[in-house]
Amino acid sequence: MELDPQYQIKEACGVFGIYDLSGENTAPSVYYGLLALQHRGQESCGIAVCDTTGPRGNITFHKGMGLVSEVFKENTLQDLSGNLGIGHVRYSTTGAPTLTNAQPLVLNYAKGTLALAHNGNLVNAGALREELERTGTLFHTTTDSEVIACCIARERMTSSTVEEAIRKTASRIRGAYGLVIASPRKLIGVRDPLGLKPLCLGKRDQAYVLASESCALASVGATFIRDVRPGEILTITDKGLSSDCSLCQEHRAHCIFEYIYFARLDSTLDGISVYDARLRAGAALAKAWPAQADLVCGVPDSGVPAAKGFSQASGIPFGIAFYKNSYVGRTFIKPTQKERENSVRLKLSVLASVVKGKRLVLVDDSIVRGTTIANLIHMLKAAGALSVHVRISSPPFLYPCYFGTDIPSNRQLIASSHSAEEICSMIGADSLGYLDIEDLPSMAGDLPLCRACFDGRYPMDIETNRK
Repeated sequence: MELDPQYQIKEACGVFGIYDLSGENTAPSVYYGLLALQHRGQESCGIAVCDTTGPRGNITFHKGMGLVSEVFKENTLQDLSGNLGIGHVRYSTTGAPTLTNAQPLVLNYAKGTLALAHNGNLVNAGALREELERTGTLFHTTTDSEVIACCIARERMTSSTVEEAIRKTASRIRGAYGLVIASPRKLIGVRDPLGLKPLCLGKRDQAYVLASESCALASVGATFIRDVRPGEILTITDKGLSSDCSLCQEHRAHCIFEYIYFARLDSTLDGISVYDARLRAGAALAKAWPAQADLVCGVPDSGVPAAKGFSQASGIPFGIAFYKNSYVGRTFIKPTQKERENSVRLKLSVLASVVKGKRLVLVDDSIVRGTTIANLIHMLKAAGALSVHVRISSPPFLYPCYFGTDIPSNRQLIASSHSAEEICSMIGADSLGYLDIEDLPSMAGDLPLCRACFDGRYPMDIETNRK
């Protein structure tokens, strides 16, 4: 994956929620859950908590710009007390990267208070926002997440329960969403009917947990129960669980890029191990694009398991060609091209003794603009590699995403205007092979997939004026 944040494809967000029926404080658990989901968003984060036995509307929260460990210190967490909590890590795909747009969103309205955390993007947010504004709604952020929250608040005025209001809202919004909602006596999880965004359920003693990925359940000692069903509204109260599947449908379209790149290696999404999926992608590459080489290596981190799969299928030894410096800070501000290129060298260095005199297969998960992979190939050859055969564990990116993945417009994608042969020459590789789009279903265990960023076949009608 492109290592320079300017050239990196990013997820929208990660969400986490916990309701401890025994009354224990949940803020520390939300904190650890967000740490486990940090890979899904690094711009901002937040935690909102409430005491389900206290007065209604007693939600307290804290949000900030930066990483979870930067925003939350011990004294900050001590100020957050409640047995129901939700949290959010964010990377912006709609709405500016500002504190105003950080989540969870906390909304006070005539029927009470709710806090909402959202992963994904709506494709009809603009029309819904205009409709709400015409009837007097004032928006404080530029996110589609606030559109969802305001729709719920509006529907709640004529609904007997918040679940009914959420169901009415879910029937109107279109796009991708994994939601956790705190409505002071309830924790509610909602997943879009196509299953574009992941959401799962776990349990720890008397506490129920909702999270974008199963790795976050493990981080707080919770046992995975199941994935939230696409279209399901799952409610947790002091009486236990209840499920509304009235919006569930047969048609599904799980995001393939969760398995290619976004999700953590130790997560399982919709019954599919992320690690095993990446091994299968590497094996498929080896069969479709064999190479005469001495060593297979991967670009850290997500390219490494695919490289392992390539090695196992090809019989070519697997090796580590790069050292990744985990202590380099985020380098979003790099005003010159030279500084952007130097940032790659700060994060990765070549193990010269490993690659010198070797013919290499270099596996990465994608090529966006080609800048980073070209730098890595140059670094490998400067360290003595005889040849570098690049293998990519996804098909070429040709189309933008509208569902919460920050894939840029076509004109910014190198594969949309250049052939594989041209890209190979541009990046300085000795050969280049992409995963065949027909290998994607077997990679993801034959799940029904959204692969629109590769073939342009979107699972729903979309607005063409992408934000």
